[in-house]
Amino acid sequence: MVRQETGGAHLNRLEDIQRLYAVLGRLGRRLGGSRRLDECSGRMAWPARGVYFFFEAGEERSTSGDGPRVVRVGTHALTAGSRTSLWQRLSQHRGVARTGGGNHRGSIFRLLVGEALHRRAGSPLRSWGTGSSAGDAARMLGVERSVVREQEHAVEASVSDLIGSMPFLWILCDDAPGGASVRGIIERNAIALLSNFEREPIDPPSPAWLGTFSARDRVRGSGLWNNNHVDEEYDGSFLDVLVAAVENTPPTAP
Repeated sequence: MVRQETGGAHLNRLEDIQRLYAVLGRLGRRLGGSRRLDECSGRMAWPARGVYFFFEAGEERSTSGDGPRVVRVGTHALTAGSRTSLWQRLSQHRGVARTGGGNHRGSIFRLLVGEALHRRAGSPLRSWGTGSSAGDAARMLGVERSVVREQEHAVEASVSDLIGSMPFLWILCDDAPGGASVRGIIERNAIALLSNFEREPIDPPSPAWLGTFSARDRVRGSGLWNNNHVDEEYDGSFLDVLVAAVENTPPTAP
């Protein structure tokens, strides 16, 4: 069932999406362009905390204008007392550069992408997303841990290749961890704004988008590698908060 929007509501959402991309365009110029995770390291000058926006090859805007469309919005350290840094979260998504492996149980982004990859290949992996570790999955499935690790490694490596190749932008937003943080406001409202879940689509995914193979109707319906906030309404005032955060993000040489 599609969420009903009046003509005015649809136009307002379109205008807000256009404004969001205009702000991200300004951010891109401020950062000297997007980066790719497979080209990044912890030695780079990352802000302690922030919000990130990922794009994906072949995924273009078709309603709101020209250029790549956002496929994932995320942040980190939304739990009071959390000490996770922006780079730590990004590196969890990237995986282990040296081996090409990774841990999808520590990154919902990796979990969603990997799930779609093995579903597209027609070879569902029962251990994927099962338990909090490979050992847990092995016990739950009644197999050896080494079997789980071996089967999962090939998918983890493919996930690392795919996510590592995705361009992304980030903003500095160094407020205290907590559910009411500015980072949380930007993340959930940007996801809700961009999501096409149960509403008239704006910038829908391409027919070839990997996310169409996701087992999650929220991923397929939203057109985003996000599972949370895709079914929520957004508050357009967050765009003013985003603008301020972009202006506070230090310019970076390309």
